Amino acid sequence: MGNPALAFFSKCFPSILSIVDPLALVPIYLAMVGAEPRAEQRRIALRATVTMTIVLATFAVGGEVLFRFFGITIPAFKIAGGILLFFNALEMIHAKALETRSTAEEQSEARGKADVAIIPLGIPLLAGPGAIATATMWSSRAKSLAERGALYASILAVAALTVTALFFAGSLIRYFKQTGINIATRIMGLILAATAAQFVVDGVREVLKG
Repeated sequence: MGNPALAFFSKCFPSILSIVDPLALVPIYLAMVGAEPRAEQRRIALRATVTMTIVLATFAVGGEVLFRFFGITIPAFKIAGGILLFFNALEMIHAKALETRSTAEEQSEARGKADVAIIPLGIPLLAGPGAIATATMWSSRAKSLAERGALYASILAVAALTVTALFFAGSLIRYFKQTGINIATRIMGLILAATAAQFVVDGVREVLKG
């Protein structure tokens, strides 16, 4: 039967990574902090990643409690979240900046702020509505303590890749250039679209069973 925790990790890790998509954030990150000293850039990257991790872990832990408070069923959230993720995926496939994370006006305004680590880098550019919905939906599918541990491990693994990408943002943009980043974003978009479709299918199936 294999390891259920590892099997769960192999499903939720790619979908969380694809919606966070740290590589696509590299050009925006450099536009916001490129004029800062290298040490300050890394401090901002670390704080942004920690912010993202805390937000996603919080919703992974307490998402279902929030549902019950507002009277939202898990199947309904899966359908709504899947639709949201699908629109995100379409924008990624076309290599567009995700306005569901933040608008161009918000990003422009943020460049003038003293500290962009928490807002808008941590929230909503990394931990945006799509990422929060993804973490919450995987939490609803975790049926055991081992699977919940796999979900939290997935969030930590994505955080490790994110902070690495931001630490080496300058090298990545020189190596991949914008074309390479767009190609990677499109691939992530395809993965996310498949994940979104599966969430909708699961939600509809649970509604029909109910």
